[in-house]
Amino acid sequence: MARMMAAQQEQPSVSLLPSSLSDFSGVRLTAQVQFKRKTGRPKGALHVSASSAKKILIMGGTRFIGLFLSRLLVKEGHQVTLFTRGKAPIAQQLPGESDSEYSDFASKILHLKGDRMDFDFVRTSLAAEGYDVVYDINGREAVEVEPILDALPNLEQYIYCSSAGVYLKSDLMPHCETDAVDPKSRHKGKLETESLLESKGVNWTSIRPVYIYGPLNYNPVEEWFFHRLKAGRPIPIPNSGVQITQLGHVKDLATAFIKVLGNEKASKEVFNISGEKYVTFDGLARACAKAAGFPEPELVHYNPKEFDFGKKKPFPFRDQHFFASVDKAKSVLGWTPEFGLVEGLADSYNLDFGRGTFRKAADFSTDDIILGKSLVLQS
Repeated sequence: MARMMAAQQEQPSVSLLPSSLSDFSGVRLTAQVQFKRKTGRPKGALHVSASSAKKILIMGGTRFIGLFLSRLLVKEGHQVTLFTRGKAPIAQQLPGESDSEYSDFASKILHLKGDRMDFDFVRTSLAAEGYDVVYDINGREAVEVEPILDALPNLEQYIYCSSAGVYLKSDLMPHCETDAVDPKSRHKGKLETESLLESKGVNWTSIRPVYIYGPLNYNPVEEWFFHRLKAGRPIPIPNSGVQITQLGHVKDLATAFIKVLGNEKASKEVFNISGEKYVTFDGLARACAKAAGFPEPELVHYNPKEFDFGKKKPFPFRDQHFFASVDKAKSVLGWTPEFGLVEGLADSYNLDFGRGTFRKAADFSTDDIILGKSLVLQS
């Protein structure tokens, strides 16, 4: 049977999240909820607009994006349920979140325990509960979505987390929502999901982030640079280092997810979401150093074709230009990212890596291979 429960209010034992943290260091979660920034409001504070309360299901929700999105939704007054396998705590105290804020969130968030690949369970449990809106944060394949749609024939909106990785590689940049897509990309399952949602005639919205960063990021994006900066090591960067990429802060992404909720302008639409500025690989390394208060790093460029790294990934970004226009989200949704790159990286560092918490331990093995050859060539 489906198990629905309110999360316990006691602080879970999670090594990555310190249990007693004071102020949100400029990103405090406040009780008032509205989109417009009030004069003097701390940069990055999570505010949302008031709207009619909805019964909302989040597929996933205990990692990264879901942590911030679920708080916005609860603060707006919605009844929010997380569908997870129950392997991670449902309510985790965020870095800088006060005990009272955490306690309030934990008392309201609900949990439906199950495996989304158990399609019969998904159909029966969701049909029994009924939901107005589904946020699908962790869906990868269309086959995972069909049982949800079957179970909720009266669903008001399906909001899907896709990826800008679906676009076909192009010489014409930035990527726009109308650009050609790559049916062979590793994100083809997300493309197929978007097609399924369109074919089913449901009211859907798809969000395509580029690279996401911010506190509690489980992907080694900014963390990869922070490890090397802290160790005082040179930073190996493939080829020229002028490849252009783009990062978007997780809190700006969460705000975008809120902006499409119940928004008629978002019906059956795709939106790219990321930061407003683009950055080179070299520039990103320097931005990480500036944000975290480290000296400007030594950058070592290398030709990846000259090395055999086995299955290890020597650099956390695809070695190409990869960035997208967010103009549509800005004009249609009235969404604007709050974080510039350096201040967003500072937010991530101060609330996570700078506190001694990270997802993956430092691994400099591929760096040593690159730097070893570089030293030989120099000598």
